[in-house]
Amino acid sequence: MGNRLTCDVVVVGAGMVGAACALYASRAGLDVALVDRGPVAGGTTGAGEGNLLVSDKEPGPELELALLSARLWTELADTLGAAIEYEPKGGLVVASEPDGLAALETFAAGQRSAGVTASGIAADGLRSLEPHLAPGLAGGVLYPQDAQVMPALAAAHLVRASGARLETGRTVTGVLRGPGGAVRGVRTDRGEIHAPAVVNAAGTWGGEVAALAGVGLPVLPRRGHVLVTEPLPRMVRHKVYAADYVADVASDSAALMTSPVVEGTAAGPVLIGASRERVGFDRTLSLPAVRALAAGATLLFPFLERVRVIRAYLGFRPYLPDHLPAIGPDPRAPGLFHACGHEGAGIGLATGTGQLIAQVLTEGEPDLDLAAFRPDRFPEEAAS
Repeated sequence: MGNRLTCDVVVVGAGMVGAACALYASRAGLDVALVDRGPVAGGTTGAGEGNLLVSDKEPGPELELALLSARLWTELADTLGAAIEYEPKGGLVVASEPDGLAALETFAAGQRSAGVTASGIAADGLRSLEPHLAPGLAGGVLYPQDAQVMPALAAAHLVRASGARLETGRTVTGVLRGPGGAVRGVRTDRGEIHAPAVVNAAGTWGGEVAALAGVGLPVLPRRGHVLVTEPLPRMVRHKVYAADYVADVASDSAALMTSPVVEGTAAGPVLIGASRERVGFDRTLSLPAVRALAAGATLLFPFLERVRVIRAYLGFRPYLPDHLPAIGPDPRAPGLFHACGHEGAGIGLATGTGQLIAQVLTEGEPDLDLAAFRPDRFPEEAAS
């Protein structure tokens, strides 16, 4: 191969979003190179639960992207379903108090008007959906469009299906720019890759890749922990979480926040998330976070008190100050496209993001208006 490679587009980052960009760009007829300093799914993707959620999003651009992505995941599941452990299990959001339930029902009504399927569940109907739920809850809302994949497997299968040239263990050290400022590829620690388009799908490191091209993108890390139990028979049928999770996702607080999200998996273990805290790139396992997750989960499912947690892992969710990702062309660097900053929703939003990127790469009309996702929407001081 030599140390120079020429193609139509270089995608930087082989997590779920980069894999989806590679897949849809290849399907659009482009020759793609996918570059990552580590392995496929070595960053945030490998530390996630694989949630494909519409239930936690209020009406607006992110929900539109989630609904587009959900349709595309369903299409991919027709060919890859078993391989990626795609489970259209649905989500069940529960409220412990009548006030919380009223707020949840109002939230669901707004989502319905935006195309989400959501049905209210009375208190006495909860146990038929989830026999092991704690008694005494006020009620909930069922979201049949929520689904799940095994994220590392799904990223690997999307990369394989794309046919892209995969360059793992190769670090991007610069973005090449022509005399007029247009992007013409990347410099790596193993030679240059020349292409008229570069897609920044570097997740939590999206800000660093943008800086290599001379533009500001204020991507920040938010740490999250997930607990994994010993394998069990199917005790939790849906993705089940407390109504306050939605508020935590939208919050700007740097403090530790935990709201239990409990779900079974195809392989047997129960996954328990989701904590959020802003601590920079501190990789220390936080006992307060782990304890709070365990306590919250046992309030929803008392049987978990008797179940062993076999491991806990943590990762960093990449987010931007307004909690929307950056998707699309960067007018400050012609030929640079961004697909990063999805926070905790990157697995679910990857397919829609990949399709939109492929559409703008080929100068097609994107399925969604990209104005809300513009990479240059932040004032320069925030981005530097």
